[in-house]
Amino acid sequence: MADAKPLNNEAAVEIDATLVRQLADILNDTSLTEIEVERGELRIRVAREITAAPVMQYAAAPQAYAPAPAAAAAAPLSMPSDPATIVAKSGETVKSPMVGTVYLQASPEAAPFIKAGDKVKKGQTLLIVEAMKTMNPIQAPRDGVVSEILVGDAQPVEFGEALVMLEA
Repeated sequence: MADAKPLNNEAAVEIDATLVRQLADILNDTSLTEIEVERGELRIRVAREITAAPVMQYAAAPQAYAPAPAAAAAAPLSMPSDPATIVAKSGETVKSPMVGTVYLQASPEAAPFIKAGDKVKKGQTLLIVEAMKTMNPIQAPRDGVVSEILVGDAQPVEFGEALVMLEA
């Protein structure tokens, strides 16, 4: 968006268009979102709208395991006999990809994005993490059912902190 006070001579208008293009190029080459120049009575402001970038989901780095002691290596591996243990492991925790503040709805008056028991689709917004005045939607990594929301509205969160538990 560019704002310029109109001038009566055409040469100034041509210069203004060139200046606007130069300012737009500066915005494209830098991480600036707005730039304003004032020369005498001429004032030009060029700004661009910022949209939230897709949030990257990170997986934990693979860990090196120490070799098992000989006695433990001889013991056979078995499935847990407690069904509750199996069910608990079938869920997936959606973790925060950044440090920020969590918001469960788009605005204070709006309904929450999700509630416990809701069915969600892959890519559906579960909540928002605000970091440095930027709202970052946290999306469902897969289809599932929200079994638990592990954070409260306006709660600060750390990188890797569990936010939501999804079940199959």
